Parts: sequence; C-alpha cells; structure tokens
Amino acid sequence: MTPRPEGEAAHFRALETLYAAAPINRLFDSMLEIAEPGVARIRFRVDERHYHAAGAAHGTSYFKMLDDAAFYACNSLVTDRFLLTTQFNLLLTRPMKAGEVVAEGRWVSGRRRVFVADARLIDASGEEVARGTGTFMRSQIALAGLPGYRNG
Repeated sequence: MTPRPEGEAAHFRALETLYAAAPINRLFDSMLEIAEPGVARIRFRVDERHYHAAGAAHGTSYFKMLDDAAFYACNSLVTDRFLLTTQFNLLLTRPMKAGEVVAEGRWVSGRRRVFVADARLIDASGEEVARGTGTFMRSQIALAGLPGYRNG
C-alpha cells in the first residue's frame, strides 16, 4: 500500500517514532528523518564504543547505518507492512572515526513485494566512507501492530 500525499507526513513521523522505539537503537546515538518518499537520512554519533581493536568504527556500525537508511527509504513507500532485509551488499571505502555520520538511503526500484535501495555513509569531514545496496521484502507484520508506530 502506497501512502497518499495527505497521509505521507503522518506515515513518515510514525516510522521515525518506530525507529526511535527499537531496542537496538538504545545502543546508538541516532535519529531518523524522512522528508520525502523513498529517501531516509539517519544521523549517527560514532564514538570509541563502536571501535575495533585498531581504533576505527567496526564494520557492524557501517552495516547498521546503511541497512537502516536503505530500509526506511523503502518502508516510506509502504504504509501497511514492515519490510525485512533479504540481502545487503557493502563497500567499505574508508575508516570511520568518532563524530557525526549521516547515512542516506534512496529507493531504487520495486513497489509491490520486493524493494531495492542504495545507501551511502558520509563522515564528519564530508567524505563518503561506505555505500551499500539492499533488497527488502514485504512481510506479514503489520506496521500498525508494532510498538512505536503511531500514525496519526
């Protein structure tokens, strides 16, 4: 189900609330923003808790940020069901240090059952540090039944 223009903003705010309510996000200082259909931005604060032994962010942090941005870009187009990640490919291009990082996801294709989105990760100096492409599938999980999803 695709959101109507008048319901878009409410759906976007409900997804932002859902993101904030997810228990995993208690581990990350982050905030989701959906300003338009098919585009999601997540601002993260990376600190030393995210580092591997060599003093830069661990790959799990890259994946989390890119997957979330791509996922929410796609789920911004779906008002009735929660999407699930079925595949995600990463390209890590630079080490990531402490500071604010922005993950931007953009829907590429799909409208019914399977969706594809690209995401990029930009560090505090404005450099791209990673990119990824994800495939997401419509699930049987109703958005309206999830704690945190408050539409309207």
